[in-house]
Amino acid sequence: MTNVKVSVLMPTCNRAKLLGRAIQSVLDQSFQDWELIIVDDASTDETPKILKEWQEKDARIRVITNAENLYPDISKTLNKGLEFAQGEYIARLDDDDYWCSKDKLKKQVEFLDARPAFMVVGSGVIVINGEGMELFRYLKREHDGEIRRHALFANPFSHTTVMFRKNIALEVGGYGPWRFAEDWDLWLKMGTKGKLYNIPEYLAVYMLAGQNKSFTYQRAQGKMILEFLKRHKREYPNFIFAYLLNLGAYWYSFLPLFIRRGLHSSLSHLKRKVF
Repeated sequence: MTNVKVSVLMPTCNRAKLLGRAIQSVLDQSFQDWELIIVDDASTDETPKILKEWQEKDARIRVITNAENLYPDISKTLNKGLEFAQGEYIARLDDDDYWCSKDKLKKQVEFLDARPAFMVVGSGVIVINGEGMELFRYLKREHDGEIRRHALFANPFSHTTVMFRKNIALEVGGYGPWRFAEDWDLWLKMGTKGKLYNIPEYLAVYMLAGQNKSFTYQRAQGKMILEFLKRHKREYPNFIFAYLLNLGAYWYSFLPLFIRRGLHSSLSHLKRKVF
């Protein structure tokens, strides 16, 4: 496809039962000038078959398959998707999440078209469990100034809500060499090129459940976050306080797994509410 406005980028692996919901939320968008690039990270379940069926339904769906599973090094998978993307803008969607507003793409395209100084636009999120029950919802900080003041404390965007300028993402090197929180690092890099914004509406649904693999790698993720925060300490304020907060999160990862599992949902809610 050429001259498409938005490339929707979705990595997937062994999510045959959830994939259709995410794809359908793209097809249901009121804004239709898009392509959906799905990068299959060497799935071993029914995912390849399901993807082929969706491709037959809509030619805008493009599938790229990794020769071998790259997880948890998801940056390589995402950068492969960026390489194939034809759109001016990139919208991200995870395979276990979905967009709950049919105007999600429309609102973000209109925002970026009208404001060339802005690099990334996200939105609020509704969080559900594995059974589809709402747990809580939250809005990320809206305006560029407040986003910057808190950018080192916690990820300023929910990955599954964002739309960003492809050319700027490529200019700053795409997703960096991080196996975890790769999106957070990308927003910090893109924030050095222009402004950041979150639409104060709930446009996406995020599933907080056992299949979110990052929970398994919490300790490694915490250590990696501390590393890339140090790289951005001169670009954003409040580095010391943010570093100490994330150092505490890293120490928390040493608690027994059963304690962390029991606290996971409530602490996730608290972190998103505060930051």
